[in-house]
Order: sequence, then C-alpha cells, then structure tokens
Amino acid sequence: MNGLDQGFLERLPFAANRRPLAYAVAVAISILCLALRYAIDGLIPPGYPYLTFFPAVILTAFLFGRGPGFVAALTCGFGAWLFFIPPVGTLNLDLGTALPLIFYVLVVAIDILLVHWMQRAYLRLLDERRHSARLAERTSLLFRELQHRVSNNLQVVAALLSLQKRDVADPQARAALEEAARRLALIGKIHRQLHDPNGSQIGIGPFLRQLGADLIDASGKPGIICSVEAEEAIALDPDAAVPVALIVAESMANAIEHGFADREDGHIAVRLQRHQSQVELVISDNGAGLPENFDIAGNNSLGLRIATMLARQLGGRFELFDDRGAVARLVLPV
Repeated sequence: MNGLDQGFLERLPFAANRRPLAYAVAVAISILCLALRYAIDGLIPPGYPYLTFFPAVILTAFLFGRGPGFVAALTCGFGAWLFFIPPVGTLNLDLGTALPLIFYVLVVAIDILLVHWMQRAYLRLLDERRHSARLAERTSLLFRELQHRVSNNLQVVAALLSLQKRDVADPQARAALEEAARRLALIGKIHRQLHDPNGSQIGIGPFLRQLGADLIDASGKPGIICSVEAEEAIALDPDAAVPVALIVAESMANAIEHGFADREDGHIAVRLQRHQSQVELVISDNGAGLPENFDIAGNNSLGLRIATMLARQLGGRFELFDDRGAVARLVLPV
C-alpha cells in the first residue's frame, strides 16, 4: 500500500464531525442511484430491482460510515419497493414482495457491518503501528544513549588509568597500565561503532577501513598506508564483532609498533574473504617481520595471548608467522 492510499484510508469515514452533511450526501447518492436505475430499466431483464442500490449502499458505508450507510440502505430499499417491485407504486406487502425485501435487508446489513468492522480493524492496526513506531524510536534513542554512555565510561576509565600510571615508578607496571588504557579506549570506540540498535549483523568491511585509519592516525606515522580488501557480503554477529575488531587492532598495532619501529612509512594489507565454511581474515605488513625462531605459543606478549584467547572463544584460531613481513591470520567458522 502506497502512502497516498494509506492517507486516504486514514481519513475515512469522511465528515465524521459533520454527521448531518454525511446523511445528506447518503440520501443524494441514493437518489442518483435511483435515477440511474430508472435510466437503465429498459436495458435489463425483470427481476433486478436492487441492481444499482447495492453499490450505492456499500459506497456510502465505505466513505461516510455505518450510520449514513443504513440511511442509504433505507432510502434505496424504499425506492426499490415503490418503483421496481410489482405491483409498482403500491407499496404492497405480500409473500412475493416480502422475500426480495428480506433478502435486500440481509445483504445490505451484512455489507454495511463488514465495511464498518474492516474500517475499525484498519484504524486499530494503524494505531498499533503508530504505537510500535513510537516504541521503536524510543528504544533506538535509549539504545544509542546507552551505547554513548558505555563508550564514554570506558573512555573515562582509560583516562583514569593513564593518569594513574604517572604515580607508578616501576617501568613494567607503567607499561601495563598504558597498555590497559589503550585497549579500554579502543574497546570504547569499537563498542560505539559496531553495535546496532536492531541487533542486526555488522558489515565488517567499512569498519576495518575506519579502524585502520584510526590506528595509523593515533600512531603519528601518516606515511603508513592501510588497504582493506573485504567481501562486502560477509557480516559478523554483534557478539563476535568486538572480539574480531580487537584481534585486528592488536595485529595492526603490532605491525605499526614493531614492524615499522624504525620507519615512517610502510604498508598494511587487510584481506577478509570466505572459504566454504570458514572466514579468513589476514593482516600482513611489509615491515621488519618477526624475530628469528618466533613461537606464538611461547611468547609472553599480553596482546598476542588476548588475540589467541579471543579466537578460541569464537571457535576459531589465530596464527602469526613471517612471510616477507609479519602475517597475522584469524580463521573463524561461518
């Protein structure tokens, strides 16, 4: 149903606040149909006294409501009885006359009530739709506000950790606090961007491009280029979006921090593609590569341990190896 049809139906019945006008129009429609019946009387065979009256009653009930519909039914019925039911012009009432009149009364009463009930059901449906739309709008607003507050709170906690590290003398503790603050700030940003009020799946391609741009901008090395090649049809469940984004962010941060430690330029390539029942996400760089005899299982890096743990929680695996630069690969079930 287009907007024009819906707007027309919403205004029915017409003249709801001017009932005398509605009843007058009902009588006028009945008289017009009576004149039409006279005009075609010689063109139709005998036995159809109500031929033009049924449409008049239904149209009147549809446009002006139940009351005017009954007025039209009464006017049309009287006209048919007087002018088209033999003996014509006598208002004679016998068995032969009563049966057509009873049939007419039953048919028009059912028609009017059906039109009335359908219009009431439609109006109730419209009210429920409006109510649902208001609830959906309110829910969406509350959800956005909640997301905004959660993200802001995470950012505040990250800022507090950054302030706290100033009072810590131990270098390792300071580094740990700084790393925790960075991750909390990143989670807050991811949380704001990825979640949808409708709980729908996340198109990960555009997010990866924004994430790469943000990480490079935060690194202070604008010469590093991040390219993303992603199948746009691939989407992530909201519950998996944040862990995947954290793994990608950790891999990109390692490439920037270690692969390009002594360089101001470089290239990070992110590739997301589907292989039958699996989704493969590869983050590679052309940096210094991994240390000799690198073993991810024996590495003490907190970030790598977090990435490996998150991948296992998602039912996948995380790998890190050297191929003319570091290559991080996350494999997840579809």
